[in-house]
Amino acid sequence: MALTIINAALTRQLLPVSECIDVMETAMLAASSRTVAVPPRMSTPLGDNSASLMLMPGSSRELGCYGAKVIGLHPDNPGKDLPAIQGFVVLFDYLTGAPLALVEGATLTAIRTAAASGLATRLLAREDAKSCGIFGTGVQAISHIDAMCAVRPLEKILLWGRNMDKTRALAARQAEITGLNILASENPVDVGSCDLVCTVTASATPVLMGDWVQSGAHVNLVGSHTLSTREADTELVAGSAVYVDLLESAINESGDVMIPVQEGRLDRGHIRGEIGQLLSGEIAGRTDPGQITLYKSLGNTAQDLYAAAHVYKKALELNLGLTADF
Repeated sequence: MALTIINAALTRQLLPVSECIDVMETAMLAASSRTVAVPPRMSTPLGDNSASLMLMPGSSRELGCYGAKVIGLHPDNPGKDLPAIQGFVVLFDYLTGAPLALVEGATLTAIRTAAASGLATRLLAREDAKSCGIFGTGVQAISHIDAMCAVRPLEKILLWGRNMDKTRALAARQAEITGLNILASENPVDVGSCDLVCTVTASATPVLMGDWVQSGAHVNLVGSHTLSTREADTELVAGSAVYVDLLESAINESGDVMIPVQEGRLDRGHIRGEIGQLLSGEIAGRTDPGQITLYKSLGNTAQDLYAAAHVYKKALELNLGLTADF
């Protein structure tokens, strides 16, 4: 019995963001049609509450596998220039239970999360979007630059972070690597008024205000993932057409959506529906050029399973990755 081990570098090689966007399309269709089982994620805090151990199981007969993402979530890691997520995705054969693969989890998560935002942007943003503002300076900021450029011909990208020295360094580095016009901005209003806006921070309170966002913009809210935290204020969410990855997750985990509900500013029906429902034609997308569309990303195991299975199959085809017999 052979187990294929795929490290971070190989995961990055086998799963470019542009390719992963198409993988996410299949994953989100499967999630909304319930052809992939996605039980609620399980989270156990460490003894001092400094971090959490998380288990996200799922299964798909269509993929021929089941598995789980097993990660440590360490919120302080970005300050140490480390990913907040550390771990792996493990895949098993659907029929026999034989272990198939271990795929490095931090890189996979960074790519599939940005690709999910890229998919939502491809579906919802105006075709003439030319500028992108990104709040945050971590791993997701880098991957979201790639994802946004994969779906729209951007002429300018603005970055904002609380540490301006770090923000300037990131902008300069990514501009050199990509050849794109990437600039650091000290004014979050300028960043929030771009055609596309992505929030990928660890902030517990809003960093993006509704009165900054221009008519016709598309927003991806990515960073917060609990009912008590949010990256956008109530005005933005209330004034936007809101789409999510999974309705159940949004209700149970999204402070961005549920805090405005608790405030009485909107109800759960304000959520238009899931990206998979949009893909299947069950719900409509943007209906007006001046409409603000908003995608609230929480991530789910369907995304991890489909991304990991894609990487595993490519590794087999190309005879790449380490193998371990047991």
